[in-house]
Amino acid sequence: MDTTGAYGGGKAGGAFDPQAFVQRPPVIVRAVCWLFSVIVMGCISAKGWYVSKVDNKEYCVYNDDTNACNYGVGISVIAFIASVGFIVGEYLFEQMSSVKTRKHYVLADMGFSAFWAFLYFVGFCYLSNAWGKTENPPMGTANNMQGAIAFCFFSIFAWVACAFFAFQRFRMGADAAFAPAYEVEGATSPTSFPSYPGHPGAPEAQPAYSEPPFSQQHDGNVDYTAPTY
Repeated sequence: MDTTGAYGGGKAGGAFDPQAFVQRPPVIVRAVCWLFSVIVMGCISAKGWYVSKVDNKEYCVYNDDTNACNYGVGISVIAFIASVGFIVGEYLFEQMSSVKTRKHYVLADMGFSAFWAFLYFVGFCYLSNAWGKTENPPMGTANNMQGAIAFCFFSIFAWVACAFFAFQRFRMGADAAFAPAYEVEGATSPTSFPSYPGHPGAPEAQPAYSEPPFSQQHDGNVDYTAPTY
């Protein structure tokens, strides 16, 4: 029995299988995005700031560029929240009975994932450039700063994968929308038609009509009875 609903999701109202849910590729990739966002956010938050001994102010390790640390933490925090939200959305996707609602969710998923892959690409280039210009990073911060850059790079591919899965769903929905509205079933369509009367292979048909009125011929004169008044 076909259990596939609109846009590649299960049919609404079906039984929820936790094991099958966590094994779905979109859910796995979302969990990877969530993990990478935690790593980037943790690396920068833990070791990305230091206090200058000159003016006793806090600076970012990435070449004293405060915007670099804020950018890395900012996109990671939003990615963390979005990953959790889309994982919940994957669960609710099976419960969406409206095809239009599923379409809006798929479009939002595809657009956000592609955009966040681009932002992580920008973050990777930004942090790499700032780290390359850092002359004397504080001791014990190098591993965290390089780890944040590495996982920004990995996050690009994770979010691209999310956008790819959403695009596949969108194509499935578009193909279903332009599919013919009828289905050909052998059980309901006739496989042969009766032959016309007189065909060599046709069985002898019995006439299904009676003789038309006034078709009987009478020999001789017909007696006429005059009406009585």
